[in-house]
Amino acid sequence: MKRITFFLDEALDHELRAVARRKGVSVSALVRESISRYLTEQKRGHTFALRFLGQGHSGQKNIAERHEELLWRIRV
Repeated sequence: MKRITFFLDEALDHELRAVARRKGVSVSALVRESISRYLTEQKRGHTFALRFLGQGHSGQKNIAERHEELLWRIRV
């Protein structure tokens, strides 16, 4: 595991410690679980947003290979 440091306001720190006590886990374990859940949720949302890829017919044969290039060019 990698050690990281971050800052929390005191109210959030108090709530985090209270939840950790109620669950009987360390604050570190609770933070790891929370981050893991958040990232999993974000990945699901990202996947859902890109489900349209491959739909339709453009007449161009290389769209599947270039989809990331095309999407990032539009986004930037």
